[in-house]
Amino acid sequence: MSAAVALYIHWPFCALKCPYCDFNSHVRESVDQAAWQSALLADLRHEAALLPGRRVSSIFFGGGTPSLMPPATVAALIAEAERLWGLTGTCEITLEANPNSVEVANFAVLADVGVNRVSIGVQSFDAAALQFLGRAHDADEARRAIATAQAHFARVSFDLIYARPGQSPSAWEGELGEALAYGTDHLSLYQLTIEPGTRFWALAAKGDLVVPDGDAGADLFEMTDAMTRAAGLPRYEVSNHARPGSESRHNLTYWRYGDYAGVGPGAHGRRLGQATERHKKPENFLAAVDRNGHGLKVENDLTPLQRANEALLMGLRLREGVDLVRTEAMSGLGRAAFLDNAAVERLVGQGLVVLDADRLRVTDAGTLLLDAVLAEVVRTN
Repeated sequence: MSAAVALYIHWPFCALKCPYCDFNSHVRESVDQAAWQSALLADLRHEAALLPGRRVSSIFFGGGTPSLMPPATVAALIAEAERLWGLTGTCEITLEANPNSVEVANFAVLADVGVNRVSIGVQSFDAAALQFLGRAHDADEARRAIATAQAHFARVSFDLIYARPGQSPSAWEGELGEALAYGTDHLSLYQLTIEPGTRFWALAAKGDLVVPDGDAGADLFEMTDAMTRAAGLPRYEVSNHARPGSESRHNLTYWRYGDYAGVGPGAHGRRLGQATERHKKPENFLAAVDRNGHGLKVENDLTPLQRANEALLMGLRLREGVDLVRTEAMSGLGRAAFLDNAAVERLVGQGLVVLDADRLRVTDAGTLLLDAVLAEVVRTN
């Protein structure tokens, strides 16, 4: 059986202005669809030539507003991946979508051209929270989007953000209960984080935004774990919950540190020990494809230690943990070079990690302190 590769395709354009984008880079009055289809196909062919003998296990259409990518372009990219590599019999083809009526109207035709999974950016069922988060859709649109997706796709996921300012445990319990009632096979449930340089960061710095403290966040995390497990969607990654067998195959490739090809503006990839990055600005990407036949901006060889570090930092997010023998084989290093054994022993004693033969995993208690755990066990030099 040939080795697998995951394929990430980034569509750079947004349908409207939102607080998550550089407006000038992502919003366009019009797009030359023929030119973009041609450029993305050329970029895809370049990656396929560098990874021969593979089969595609997953395709993920992400980025700005990929659900507004012309279905003909989606179909062409899927067909080209099939021609160049071949798709596995269980190839997962996911498309990100926002829950507004314009995007939802495309669900039927996108399913017809081969998309078999959709991931919807719901974020909340609460009107005030959606306004706070800067979302353009309302709660009823989100509900309709989930129902429409379930009518067209065998697999549906959506996300919610919790631990928001002023959110009580009972309010989150009600919101999560509504989410679970849809019966989808996958949920992504993220705690609100305040990133430096964002609008939320500025508000928090002025005291105008107060998020739940660590203890309150931990309580909400534990409630989330208990409710999703009881509903048959246990957590398999820090923020992701699924019915057994319905985990995101594409994201598992990232977390298990497999090869993935990144195609399109700003797309990142990992292949054959290299880190790749495409030109981010759409015009620069198009110019690079026209000049070189691909949109690559960066193609760096990763050192053995960098590869081992990335494998640990990604893999320890998973409930299953990391296979240390595989990490040694992949990096060519003994585990003492990338793992602090004394720290592991200490954290085992504290109940924060478990070392079971050659597999290291973080416990539920350790997951609440994941950043600190990673900082202790992963040797970076």
